[in-house]
Amino acid sequence: MATMNFASISLRPPEFSTATINNHPKSTTFLPKKRPLFVSFATNSPESSAAVPEIKPEIQLEFIGPKPDANGNYPVDTATAISGEKLLRNIMLDNKIELYATYGKVMNCGGGGSCGTCIVEIIDGKDFLNERTNAELRYLKKKPESWRLACQTIVGNKENSGKVVVQRLPQWKK
Repeated sequence: MATMNFASISLRPPEFSTATINNHPKSTTFLPKKRPLFVSFATNSPESSAAVPEIKPEIQLEFIGPKPDANGNYPVDTATAISGEKLLRNIMLDNKIELYATYGKVMNCGGGGSCGTCIVEIIDGKDFLNERTNAELRYLKKKPESWRLACQTIVGNKENSGKVVVQRLPQWKK
């Protein structure tokens, strides 16, 4: 939190005194009296504002793998993102979390929302994501509401914190 430094200065109209010029009784001049001048203002102390960094809300993400391992457990990857700053696709790629199946690795549209190879299912935390975009409404119109295109899904809204659980969909489920 920044420290505020205060100072005061007040402005008053000048008061006048009379003086005679060359001791002549009919010549009178009004001279302003010197009065203190006060002004108020506040400033941030630079050392105090630099000492406290701004805390941005974060979204915790869990990515459940598309297929169970030999023990029947689904692998889970985790990531953290600053709320409202990234697309789900970019978070997954930045954290080296598998997004595309074999076909999608070669044939994805690069985030344009036109190929459907980055479909994921939101298991929990859909309130922390943006509404479906026009591209999603066109491409996913016959798919469940929980399905999203990772390239069109913004994680958070710059004000909220929370947790989102994402199921990476296997190619056959599409």
